[in-house]
Amino acid sequence: MNGLKDIRITDDWLQDKTLQRLFDVLCADGGEARVAGGAVRNSLMGTGASDVDLCTTLLPREVIKRLESVGEKAVPTGIEHGTVTAVINGKAFEITTLRKDIETDGRHAVVEFGTDWEADACRRDLTINGLYCDRTGVIYDYVDGYKDILARDVRFIGDAATRIKEDSLRILRFFRFFAWYGGGRPDAGGLKACAAGKGLLAGLSVERVWMELKKMLTAPDPGRAILWMRTTGILGGVLPETHKWGTDAIPGLLRLEQEQGWEPDPLFRLMGMVRPDVDTMRALAKRMTFSNAQASRMELWAQAVSPKPDISNHELEKVLYWGDKQGLIDCMKLEVVHLVNREDETGARAMLALIVHAQNWQRPKMPVKGKDLIAVGVEAGPVMGKKLKVLEDAWVESGFVLERDELLATI
Repeated sequence: MNGLKDIRITDDWLQDKTLQRLFDVLCADGGEARVAGGAVRNSLMGTGASDVDLCTTLLPREVIKRLESVGEKAVPTGIEHGTVTAVINGKAFEITTLRKDIETDGRHAVVEFGTDWEADACRRDLTINGLYCDRTGVIYDYVDGYKDILARDVRFIGDAATRIKEDSLRILRFFRFFAWYGGGRPDAGGLKACAAGKGLLAGLSVERVWMELKKMLTAPDPGRAILWMRTTGILGGVLPETHKWGTDAIPGLLRLEQEQGWEPDPLFRLMGMVRPDVDTMRALAKRMTFSNAQASRMELWAQAVSPKPDISNHELEKVLYWGDKQGLIDCMKLEVVHLVNREDETGARAMLALIVHAQNWQRPKMPVKGKDLIAVGVEAGPVMGKKLKVLEDAWVESGFVLERDELLATI
């Protein structure tokens, strides 16, 4: 299928003056350019476009030459694969020359540039990602992607096994896009090919694996995708920490997120699938090359112990003071999931109230410092440290209400 006669994108982003200026540059003197992939897909699904990527019949060096000739910045971000990033008025646009893959090894591809739009579409992964639109909004569909968008079917272009052999990351992309855009059950052929090719995932870098998992776990409702990944054994392959623990908490977790207005949080959702063990979390963070902040959060969650639902606010504040606030909140949120699963509505409501209190709580500052003890004759050293600890304990037990002079009077 070529241009779709009755379908046209009319979203404001396409009329953006900066984007239209880019079209002016690329479409002059016989050049041709179209918006490709995600922006087209999202507009047709009514979810709006964020990043706008373009494809062109121009070779990468010609793209750079044209941009620089009109005073615009061109960055050769992936020029060996045909990609140049244009920066115009502070906006970045990836521009990729039409191409076809002539050699692949499951991770990398040797490409050949061309001017064939259908060939470029057919080398892509999923039909819903294989559409283009021109500067007037006319849709070009060579892979029946529009039909799949309407049906919310996430399907590989052509033979699924072939697409996966070209790049095994497409297995995870299949589930990621199903989480975001799929309806009903996954495409049977795609699911079968992913299950058969799951051994290929071992050749991927952990950075690429975590990038896809994180994007999937950010979807509004990744529950069905996670279920099918577990059913096919793919989840256990990329996240062995889910073995003997599973994903039973995920449906309740997602339901609570919606009911309580909790923002989708990939790390929190990951916690719902793994055992809260410090050594396991350290190993997971190292293997997945988490950032220091991500690794710390997972470890502190594993260390935390959820309070009982009937704990007082004062007792909760003591736990918060001596522990880690985020780790405890993560732990308490998961405890709500377990309470709901046990049909303990009273406990769940009480725990939710405690979570709100914890989220609003700000850690107070200890009113007595070392210099205050020196002023009353206490020498610096181990003795001072012990006295400060005794005073801090008394201050916390008081509900953080004892003031500096009251504490010093107890020395």
